[in-house]
Amino acid sequence: MSISEQQVITDQPSVHTRALVTWIAVYPTITITLALIGPTTADTPLPLRTLVLTIIVVPIVIYLLVPILTKAIHRLTSRVSS
Repeated sequence: MSISEQQVITDQPSVHTRALVTWIAVYPTITITLALIGPTTADTPLPLRTLVLTIIVVPIVIYLLVPILTKAIHRLTSRVSS
């Protein structure tokens, strides 16, 4: 294994860090989305409300929040390490 391959492996956040970042992104997004659409969807069946919630939340979390939070945590941890 070359040095560059080792650096790529060590530059990746740990499983625990990724889980924490995902949770930090998911929980507030679900809470805010439920607060916004909850009254509007209160009379709809639970499976339909869940579908609407996931259609809104999943793309926001995966494509927007997790990359932003991962970069921020990487910057913070690299500052602490140096």
